Amino acid sequence: MAIARLTQQDMTEKEQRELKTLLDRARIAHGRPLTNAENNRLKKEYIDKLMAEREAEAKKARQLKKKQAYKTDKEATFSWSASTHVRGRR
Repeated sequence: MAIARLTQQDMTEKEQRELKTLLDRARIAHGRPLTNAENNRLKKEYIDKLMAEREAEAKKARQLKKKQAYKTDKEATFSWSASTHVRGRR
């Protein structure tokens, strides 16, 4: 199940700030403005990390939902009287 690629508009404000901080730190480390390729590479790596985190959270949520789902009793036998109307068919 492929998920659509995350865009900056889809990110929360906190994630957008974290991306901007990451880009600023890289720019300072290089001592010059980053090229488009460098910017895009850093953004792609960050988005990949975010998507992996979100997928892991979604997987946990699905597992929890599946675990809490109603399970029928396997030991119970089928009751014909429960499935037929007491007054009979009309």
